[in-house]
Amino acid sequence: MYPTECRYSKEHEWVRLDEGGQASVGITYYAQKQLGDVVYVDLPPVGTRLLQFQKFGEVESVKSVSDLFSPVSGEVVAVNQEMADKPELVNKEPYGGGWLIRVALKDAAELEKLLTSQEYQGLVEQEAH
Repeated sequence: MYPTECRYSKEHEWVRLDEGGQASVGITYYAQKQLGDVVYVDLPPVGTRLLQFQKFGEVESVKSVSDLFSPVSGEVVAVNQEMADKPELVNKEPYGGGWLIRVALKDAAELEKLLTSQEYQGLVEQEAH
């Protein structure tokens, strides 16, 4: 349920290293399940500089609006354009077609500050109780 090639933030975002020092960012299966049906995603434009754990957008569901926090620092190099027409991809494919942004990493060492799949699973289990 939580891919081992990803790292996770306590705010329920995931990051996966791509080729060339870029990283894809999205929200976790747990986060999308808590939100319910996602109806809108507000994402930053390409070129935006992010700091680790800084707000970078919002996700709106039928239940609520939640802030998105960047798990890494860097520059936004791509935004998932499908989110404008198909925000439900966040629910259907949180680790695939439901990715949100791609970031050119400023410091790959920041990944060490994030949770492993196993650690994140433990966090989710604690929150569920």
